[in-house]
Amino acid sequence: MAQTLFRTPLHDRHVALGARMVPFAGWEMPVQYAGVIPEHKAVRADAGVFDVSHMGEFEVEGPRASELLQATLSNDLEKIGPGEAQYTLLTNDRGGIIDDLIAYRLDEFRYLLIVNAANREVDFAWLKEREIPGSDLRDVSDEYGLLAVQGPRALERLGLPEAKQFTFAEGQIDGIECMVNRTGYTGEAGCELLVMAEDAPALWDSVLERGAGPCGLGARDTLRLEASLPLHGNDITQETDAISAGLGWCCDPDKEFSGAQELRELKARGPERKLVSFVMEEKAVPRQGMPIEGGGEVTSGTHSPMLDRGIGMGYVPVASAAPDTELAIDVRGNSRRARIVKRPIYKREE
Repeated sequence: MAQTLFRTPLHDRHVALGARMVPFAGWEMPVQYAGVIPEHKAVRADAGVFDVSHMGEFEVEGPRASELLQATLSNDLEKIGPGEAQYTLLTNDRGGIIDDLIAYRLDEFRYLLIVNAANREVDFAWLKEREIPGSDLRDVSDEYGLLAVQGPRALERLGLPEAKQFTFAEGQIDGIECMVNRTGYTGEAGCELLVMAEDAPALWDSVLERGAGPCGLGARDTLRLEASLPLHGNDITQETDAISAGLGWCCDPDKEFSGAQELRELKARGPERKLVSFVMEEKAVPRQGMPIEGGGEVTSGTHSPMLDRGIGMGYVPVASAAPDTELAIDVRGNSRRARIVKRPIYKREE
């Protein structure tokens, strides 16, 4: 029996625009409208809007909300105040990555967590099991829509002022109340607009009328890969750790959280492998699961619209992980040359 897919508040808008809809993390989502390459280039040159309402939202409040999150999330929430956000990891007892997420400090005793759609149930169960008196965790995902407006002209098109990355504020777009979050997953400027579910279609219409082009999950993936941003389920999983993935920077070494000691020990002795970004030297498109000669594996791969060549990320032994190291990737039985590059893979020339 086929699984019934969830639909975002914008489903009818996507269908009306002729989007190609596909199953993704239990949701029926638009993978493309005009096409991945034009959508990708629109975000790099101007502004695009993505429906990311499938993402999960949790509210954590109470006098001990901070205590609960400090004991379960890798980064130090004391470093942010109300109006600020933080990239962080939810880790298991082995230091494996249950999810990567963003924590927003709404006020002294209240936080919002935005988590990956595929991990919503797992994340909620993990946190709920560890709930302490004085902390209250609620899944409020169904109450909200979330639009990511990304690109060098995104803020200009929305009529919003510049603001620091990883800050947020209440705002309005054409009279529609929303939370304006200076975050994103494309390597570009822009914001993510959290809005009540019933207001999401009107907000979508306003953003399109202001000149942002509709973009699907296909362009979101190629953009994040050019920016060397990891995808949970591909580049990071419960079986991978923050040190090997290059995410040790968001794990506070002086704080106790699930798996903290294991991560400290791993950092001290050094990981056996590292997640690297690479560019193909020969004509080939790398894909997840392809072997890298010498004991590595591709975790994400695509064709880069901006570089017009294959790019990817993967784990390789530490001895082979330095930038400019040549790799050999088994692309459908053929050995193809690639070269490790510094992150991000693509960066606009100033």
